[in-house]
Amino acid sequence: MFEYIGDRLEKAIKNIKGMGRITEENISEAMREIRMALLEADVNYQVVKEFISNVKEKALGMDVGKSLKPDELFIKLVKDELIDLLGKEYVPLKLNNKPAIIMLVGLQGSGKTTSIAKLANHLRKKESKNPLLVAADVYRPAAIDQLQELGKSLNIEVFSKGKINPVDIVKEAIEYAKKNNYDTILIDTAGRLHIDEALMEELKNIIEISNPDEIILVIDAMMGQDAINVINGFNDNISLTGCILTKLDGNTKGGVALSVRHLTNIPIKFVGDSEKLDGLKAFYPNRMAERILDMGDIMSIAEKVEDIMSEDEALKQAKKMQNGKFDLEDFLQTFKQIKKLGPLENIIKLLPQARKMGLNNIQIDPKQMAHVEAIILSMTPYERRHPEILKASRKQRIAKGSGRSVEEVNRLLNQFEEMKKMMKMMQNGKMPFKM
Repeated sequence: MFEYIGDRLEKAIKNIKGMGRITEENISEAMREIRMALLEADVNYQVVKEFISNVKEKALGMDVGKSLKPDELFIKLVKDELIDLLGKEYVPLKLNNKPAIIMLVGLQGSGKTTSIAKLANHLRKKESKNPLLVAADVYRPAAIDQLQELGKSLNIEVFSKGKINPVDIVKEAIEYAKKNNYDTILIDTAGRLHIDEALMEELKNIIEISNPDEIILVIDAMMGQDAINVINGFNDNISLTGCILTKLDGNTKGGVALSVRHLTNIPIKFVGDSEKLDGLKAFYPNRMAERILDMGDIMSIAEKVEDIMSEDEALKQAKKMQNGKFDLEDFLQTFKQIKKLGPLENIIKLLPQARKMGLNNIQIDPKQMAHVEAIILSMTPYERRHPEILKASRKQRIAKGSGRSVEEVNRLLNQFEEMKKMMKMMQNGKMPFKM
């Protein structure tokens, strides 16, 4: 989503490299490039104007120290201003009631029902909550069925009373949650094709009887600048506490994310970055700014790893790598864990300089990963621990057992040895390339 903005910003900043100091003359071209990049990415004109003015004012008012080059200082200024634009800090959910109540609102087609299931899954996994989903959208055909299917796939209960008054459904759901020890209630409300009086009146009635901790608007990031009008339309009537931006994995240019907080003062609390039910992430402005500027998002990678590997396991593997004792048995276990992270290309995109190294468009064939696993599984445990014993006859047996060729077995072994060398160089601080 942000690759377009990121590539244009990188091009603008390149023009400053090698200059002795920052002057109005030598940053003028860069500022023009940045202005065009933001406008073409559908960022609101007023937001662009303020962004450019702030960066320029701070850049010209700072001395370049000996430790920083002009382009490095300029990147820092752009990054800091992006963070400010995106909301400065992560804004967590405020869940004070017992049970805590979260109400999701939005227009039809914004991804509200899917988002509420994703949010329930997130709260259970990350916050150790025991959530109850409430089907209060009684108008959209199959909305209740959709939520029940999502709840079933996540093993999260859905409270439903069919197509009766949504206010009565919510009232009964709160009593049910209290009696059955649910600590969090998530209410899926009705959407409309556009904001209307009937929708707002119903939402106000639900708010009055439930007193929700959070009222979160689900907004489609592909709406562009119309999203601002939708947010203001809802907020003027029911006082939103935050929003969820969906479809951040789409082809939209991303301008709405850079405009929302500044123009509405409504914090982005979560973003939807895939269609899977674990595809909802807490929104951190600093991480998003770093991704836009191709600085990577190592913290997000670390969080993904934490979900599938304990700290003790990670330390154990790191120690083996450090001591040069990492063998194919360890590689197989790590390989299986990596598969749980989801598509590997999505992880690679989070690495620093991924766009610069051309890794953002990399495609990894799942079949190739399956072939690697088949080759290693065709080895005996002793062979995996001692790959140096793999001579011609053993390789032929492994190739036959995995349905691959001897050449592929050799290629895997060579790549594994190269990887071990790379690990050793990293541990010794002797990387063969500069990030």
